[in-house]
Amino acid sequence: MDETLLLLIVLSLFLGCGCWLLFVWGVKKGEFNDIERPKHRMLDDD
Repeated sequence: MDETLLLLIVLSLFLGCGCWLLFVWGVKKGEFNDIERPKHRMLDDD
């Protein structure tokens, strides 16, 4: 029981850190700079 709980805690920490690193990578890459523009892009005339 204790080994399973420890394994789940370690696994959740790794998954949480991985998701946080992906989010930080996306912010540094500029993925979240302009969240309003894509929904208005289809209305623009090319």
